[in-house]
Amino acid sequence: MIHNERITKLNQKRASNGRYVLYWMQASQRSQCNHALEFAIRQANEHNEPLLVYFGLTGRYPEANERHYRFMIEGLKELQTSLHQRKIQMVIGYESPEVGAVRLSKKASLVVCDRGYLKIQRRWRDYLAQHINCPCIQVESDTVVPVEEASSKEEYTAATLRPKIRRLLPRYLVPLEEQEPKLASTHLDFNSLDITNIEETIAKLDIDRSVSLTGSFHGGTSKAEQRLTEFLNAKLDRYPELRNDPTADYLSNMSPYLHFGQISPLYIALKVLETGNPNSDAFIEELIIRRELSINFVFYNQDYDSFGGLQKWVRDTLLAHKQDPRQYEYSLDELEKAETHDPYWNAAQRQMTGTSKMHGYMRMYWGKKIIEWSRTPEEAFQKCLYLNNKYELDGRDANGFAGVAWCFGKHDRPWAVRPVFGNIRYMSADGLKRKFDADKYAKRYPLNEARSQP
Repeated sequence: MIHNERITKLNQKRASNGRYVLYWMQASQRSQCNHALEFAIRQANEHNEPLLVYFGLTGRYPEANERHYRFMIEGLKELQTSLHQRKIQMVIGYESPEVGAVRLSKKASLVVCDRGYLKIQRRWRDYLAQHINCPCIQVESDTVVPVEEASSKEEYTAATLRPKIRRLLPRYLVPLEEQEPKLASTHLDFNSLDITNIEETIAKLDIDRSVSLTGSFHGGTSKAEQRLTEFLNAKLDRYPELRNDPTADYLSNMSPYLHFGQISPLYIALKVLETGNPNSDAFIEELIIRRELSINFVFYNQDYDSFGGLQKWVRDTLLAHKQDPRQYEYSLDELEKAETHDPYWNAAQRQMTGTSKMHGYMRMYWGKKIIEWSRTPEEAFQKCLYLNNKYELDGRDANGFAGVAWCFGKHDRPWAVRPVFGNIRYMSADGLKRKFDADKYAKRYPLNEARSQP
């Protein structure tokens, strides 16, 4: 079912006679459980036209590097094959996505696009809607509950959003029926970037090559489904108990795949609920409530990527303690190289740089310590964003921005006053040790030339 609330007309142009219906696929990079794709197929069938899928591969996406591009292209290669099996041609253009979508729209009856929540993603879609001569219809497929249906404003905490989403889940937690296109587009003649050989493709791209992809994660819907199956079969039973233990590896590791739209949050939720496992609710809380709280944040707060986007009480308390003495101060270079006195923080940084993903509990500790070790809270915020966005496969998205903001008090409450932090929640090495074997974690990610504990 495709709910009307997922569908938004971005312009008021009239449909014209064209050669095809165009789906500009950018955020939802998958052929399964994709409301935008299914809507586009239905539109193509109604118009008795083939469906063409377009993806724009820009080498200038903010803060993206080879690590991110390789993971994404691995997914695109699999996606292109999957669409071909459904008689749908996928054209990949090496250009700014919105420009390519406008170009291909000239022979389209109408254009369908998926939805993005970051500022750059919204600018791209606005540009498309304004520069084409046919209807532009946006279909939201990367939330379980459409963002504006869940709430009409920026929510204060998960506690304020949770009841709103819970009330709507029976309506939106339903499978998406897939249809096949009546007409094939695979015979149409279009120039497309050849991504058959991923190594050759990466070599041709003019991108930041400062960070390469590790062997820990590979892109693609099939890889996401394999990880999900492993999680459901071997980890869900003890997820509530062990999810905050970074030595136990009981996370789903879905976030990189959700980031690139290689798997649907609805698909994951339905698979989890199918198990009937009593521990499913703890995972649904993270997958839907917390994730969609992050989307709510970046959608309604245009300063989500700056210190100014934090709520007033957070800014006030941190700035009031701006001049407090710091026992340690580390430069961005020292942090990036994991050269601090703290073996647990160093291990977290090394996990991120070495595997492309830091354990979620350690990411909270990691961010808190950057606040403690930076000259100002504004500087700390930028350091966190820089490192998180550079090395994490799931950085540079709503969860990434909200996760950094949480370390600074976003979606949290005031706590007892402490030096440097003011009323912001504090985390300590002793706290880690009470929750899990922190020394075991540190040994798992050996440090290079790290400073000794004084």
